[in-house]
Amino acid sequence: MPEASTIDRTRPPMASKRLDLPSRCDICGKARSTRKHQACSRARQQRKTDEWAEFMANQAAAKQNKPHRYAR
Repeated sequence: MPEASTIDRTRPPMASKRLDLPSRCDICGKARSTRKHQACSRARQQRKTDEWAEFMANQAAAKQNKPHRYAR
């Protein structure tokens, strides 16, 4: 059986649960599903990069502080 490879993610996986995003954009106020919304989406991704970095750092710290169940 092949070993699971570890992936260093810069953001958490987005498909692990339902996203609680409103149908309207918080930047332009238009529907998120329109093609013209792509510019807002890119702007939001740039703006949220720092938030995601902090979130992932907190997750990594929590994982390091979790006690190990079995000693090797």
